[in-house]
Amino acid sequence: MEFYHFIVSFFRDGGFFLYPLAAIFVVGVAIAIERFIYLSVETTSNRRLWNQVVPLINAGNFKQVVAITSKSRAAIATVLNYGIARLASARRRDDVEKAMDESLLEIIPRMEKRTHYLSALANIGMLTGLLGTVIGLISAFASIAQANPAEKASLLAASISVAMNNTASGLLCAITLLLAHMFLEAKTTKLIDSLEIAAVKFLNSVVERRQDVDAGDEHPAPRGRTAHGIA
Repeated sequence: MEFYHFIVSFFRDGGFFLYPLAAIFVVGVAIAIERFIYLSVETTSNRRLWNQVVPLINAGNFKQVVAITSKSRAAIATVLNYGIARLASARRRDDVEKAMDESLLEIIPRMEKRTHYLSALANIGMLTGLLGTVIGLISAFASIAQANPAEKASLLAASISVAMNNTASGLLCAITLLLAHMFLEAKTTKLIDSLEIAAVKFLNSVVERRQDVDAGDEHPAPRGRTAHGIA
């Protein structure tokens, strides 16, 4: 209850600019929470799907891989679908790799969506707090110039309180949103790196299987003998 009264008095004494600052803070926190939930769900979905399809990829059972990935909305499913689709018409590793890179160009903007707003909102919040501080100081000096000597001290204290409330609010908003931006950027980078690693592992597995098949074609096994001679 005391905290509630503190917040109410803080906004009452802080002046007009605390309200847009509060709106900026709420929007930024909402974006941060939404992005955190999205990235967490995406990371879990990718890890679960990758663990499911790795044995199938190593076995060369790409039809079953497609059957699984086509039902998933995970980012790794899109990457694998692009790569497997190109396998049907391409023999070179570079062609498959370009297809998977194309899928990453489609996926990465979705992962980075709205995260950059946090740094912009942090700067806007800090500047809004600074503007409130300056306005508070201007009103302080204006009120002192026209006030009675007995009232100058109280007016100056009230105006400085308004200015300091705006400064503190702007810094709190900026620091919180910048920390959220740094955390989400690191989480996004980690997720993108995991997709790139999965793509490389998929390519290596495909290349190794093709090399094994080509080696088997160059050195066919000897034909078996029957009771009547060579089959």
